[in-house]
Amino acid sequence: MTPPETEQSDVNHMDVIATAGHVDHGKSALVRALTGMEPDRWAEERRRGLTIDLGFAWTTLRSGRRVAVVDVPGHEKFVGNMLAGVGPVPTALLVVAADDGWSAQTAEHVAVLDALGVRHALLAVTKSDLADPAPVVADVRERLAATSMGDVPAVAVSSVTGDGIRDLGTALEALLVGLPPADPSAPVRLWIDRAFTIRGAGTVVTGTLAAGSVAAGDRLVLGGRDVVVRRVQSLGAPVERATAVARVALNLRDVAVEALSRGDVLLTPDAFRSTELVDVALDGEQGSGCRPNRWCTSDPRPSPPGCGRSRARWSACGWARPCRCAWGPAPAPRSRRSKGSRGRRPGRRPAGAAATRGGARAGRGHGRPATGAAGAAVDLARRRIVRTEDFTAMGWPIPEGASLHGGWLMAAGLQDDLAARVPDVVVRYRRLRPLEPGPPVEVVRRALDLPDAELVAAVVRPPLELRAGRVVDAAAELPPEVQRAVDEIRARLAQDPFAALEAPDLVAAGLGVRELAAAVRSGQLVRIGDGVYLAPTIAEVARARLASIEQPFTLSQARQAWGTSRRVAVPLAEWLDAQAVTVRLPDNTRRLR
Repeated sequence: MTPPETEQSDVNHMDVIATAGHVDHGKSALVRALTGMEPDRWAEERRRGLTIDLGFAWTTLRSGRRVAVVDVPGHEKFVGNMLAGVGPVPTALLVVAADDGWSAQTAEHVAVLDALGVRHALLAVTKSDLADPAPVVADVRERLAATSMGDVPAVAVSSVTGDGIRDLGTALEALLVGLPPADPSAPVRLWIDRAFTIRGAGTVVTGTLAAGSVAAGDRLVLGGRDVVVRRVQSLGAPVERATAVARVALNLRDVAVEALSRGDVLLTPDAFRSTELVDVALDGEQGSGCRPNRWCTSDPRPSPPGCGRSRARWSACGWARPCRCAWGPAPAPRSRRSKGSRGRRPGRRPAGAAATRGGARAGRGHGRPATGAAGAAVDLARRRIVRTEDFTAMGWPIPEGASLHGGWLMAAGLQDDLAARVPDVVVRYRRLRPLEPGPPVEVVRRALDLPDAELVAAVVRPPLELRAGRVVDAAAELPPEVQRAVDEIRARLAQDPFAALEAPDLVAAGLGVRELAAAVRSGQLVRIGDGVYLAPTIAEVARARLASIEQPFTLSQARQAWGTSRRVAVPLAEWLDAQAVTVRLPDNTRRLR
């Protein structure tokens, strides 16, 4: 199933690097000189001397290290193709011509690399036989220092004379040695950059495997459906398993090539989430972003200069769709892509991208958002509370200081801030409802704007406590007149624990249904049954009396042991059953558990 680019080699160790740079600055010629292979696959490209689509070549460096090169087009009309090639690749070879210097598409491609968070790059100043490369090297390195690539090593080369090609290989060796290793156990997210049919094999797709591994027989998800990998090749050679980082070709079973397009993505099942809203942060000069047009809608929130709500185009690794942009809390690109994908807004002066290599970039406006652990902290602080699995699915690590509560992740310091607000919520609620010991959990949840009631437990601290679905002040008192009446009843029950007052006596004491319910909620009385209220220690007292009689026992024997009437004994026996103090037997006798 060898694809047309005739990729060959094994994948015991491989690095993948993508070119970037202005049209006609010599990217393909440099790849040809470095690898000895022709990266331009189409006759039209070779006839015009212009790279239109992605090209592929590879070589073995002097150390034996294998390098696959993805050659991208430099013309502004083919930026989408450039994105497809550079998107999943961890390293970039930026090409700038000595006789032309920093140009329009150089800036475009550097902005893409910066937006994608590429941190490892090598600068090749080509056509050194036509002009002094030193000024261009100094100028470009200075510009790159302010990007994600930072201090970039540089080599001056000439693809015509061969000068500097050996130095380029040495610089590549040094760059690749410093790359962080890919995670072979990570889930697969393979962006398809080519799809075609091989006679006798069927549909084949190629792409750069940036993480994880893939083998024949693996099941992956493609556009919401399961697909099976029939065979795997890497650089043209069949392999049992390809492990990142690698260029791979996958033969898919029962998938029509007509159903595929560049930018489709193969995913490990259940490892990624789909979303229709993408949070983005824009970097760039003021006024360089989206411009209001007839698609704009009214929005009372202030927008960055030169921007409003507009129609734009979202691109990620070759996939592109129209999207709707809106400034403010509600992110707008309504496209169904997996979380953690990366993209950019096309244009002559790009305004940045929506995500880093690990996940969504946090923050808004024109300031550069942080990445990694710092970015995770910024993004979590903005979200306040988020599902842990959602946060990690976006590629963020758990920030230091964040607190975990069940399935929720809370920003650092937020738990203390919320806990400090709970007492005021309880005081205000009891001021309105003095017979209630505290607000229901749902009331507290709404007051604190928590996404789930289970989080209330995380912000309740002594003397407050959760009791019977409410946040209760353990030291809270009943209204004075109610408390006096309850104290009198408790004094009588201390003399005779089973002497429950009858309904008329309760009313005469000033204890109606609401007052009795408040006494129960405060823990001073226990409702045994309709109109029967006893002290909170009644379970222990009743059990002690029952332990002194023969087991099992009848209701009549229990009533005699308690020294009370049937009005109290019947509901008390049933209440003890419900409290698992006693168990009722088939013959209607009972015994202690």
